[in-house]
Amino acid sequence: MTKTSTEIQNDIYQFIQTYATTDDQQLSESDFNRVALDLFDYQFKSNLPYKRYAQSQRKSPLIVNNWQSIPLMPIQGYKQLTLSTTPVQKDEPVFMSSGTTDPNHRSHNYHPSFKVWDASMKYPFKQFVLPDRDKMTILGLFPGEKTNSNSSLSRYVTKAIDFFGDDKSGIFIDENGMDYQGIVGALKDAERQGRPVMLLGASFSYVHLLDYLNEQKLTFKLPVDSRLFDTGGFKGQSRSVDAQDLFDAIKNTFNIDRDHYINMYGMTEISSQCYDQNLVRLYHHLPLDYTKAAPAWVRVRILSTDTLQPVESGHAGLIAYYDLANWNSCVAILTEDMGIQDENGFEVSGRVQGAEAKGCSIAVDQLLHANQM
Repeated sequence: MTKTSTEIQNDIYQFIQTYATTDDQQLSESDFNRVALDLFDYQFKSNLPYKRYAQSQRKSPLIVNNWQSIPLMPIQGYKQLTLSTTPVQKDEPVFMSSGTTDPNHRSHNYHPSFKVWDASMKYPFKQFVLPDRDKMTILGLFPGEKTNSNSSLSRYVTKAIDFFGDDKSGIFIDENGMDYQGIVGALKDAERQGRPVMLLGASFSYVHLLDYLNEQKLTFKLPVDSRLFDTGGFKGQSRSVDAQDLFDAIKNTFNIDRDHYINMYGMTEISSQCYDQNLVRLYHHLPLDYTKAAPAWVRVRILSTDTLQPVESGHAGLIAYYDLANWNSCVAILTEDMGIQDENGFEVSGRVQGAEAKGCSIAVDQLLHANQM
């Protein structure tokens, strides 16, 4: 019997609680497979566009017997279709992708409840970003939820401070721009008091902050254990930035070493994030590894851009993302990001380009054809 929305959310929440402190996917594999199949069954019955696409791939809960066989929703589906297992309410929270001013060409991910989303965010953040402490000063360099309620990253930054920020924490950017003077004051206070801080923002937040600090000829010797968190990439609308140049600038400006720089992989269309492993490994006295790890309720596979079949370890391909926390839309997503994976983790190598996009294009064509009315 297909489970209800409440039952599905409770099962996923319980899974997250059970495996919150481990990224050992072998330990959770049996339970992951069970919950993923239940979730696919629920979404197949309750999410009509996903059902139509699955049927076009000759996939159904009667045929699919392992999570690897669950049909992957092309990420473009979130722009073209309403992917929700529950009826969309007038004032229902929805995350929308950035990059265009036309709301009709932005991804939409609906969230009738944040219980699972918040749990999925909270535990890996503690594991990978704060492995050495429960609270610290967090300086947010991305607008918060009150400023942009349609941004998943805005909610992320707000919840990070709610869950893990001390009373010196805050968000230093809003609709009027970045509060450079406030950031400088907070950094000087931390430097003077010997209090470690975390800078937390989108990748290009740091480009603009570093430009300002360079113009003002300001540098800081932040205390040991300070860290910098970013998400996204450095190919922006204004200019591209070389990653090594950025690492050098961060070291010279903030006194934060590369091993305390963490990048998070996330997007509007998913509900869980993956993290660089360097900080958690550093504090557990393990060899450093800068590849990304997924929480126990996420699986990542790398697929051929031509055939959408798995590639060998160490070979580049499209990132396929299986996320139990994405209970209201699609558990399995075909991204447009390229990656490389080995036994330790995976790296994101960029966006799919040109001829490499063949597999994505075919999948999107099949999706739209299946949902023609």
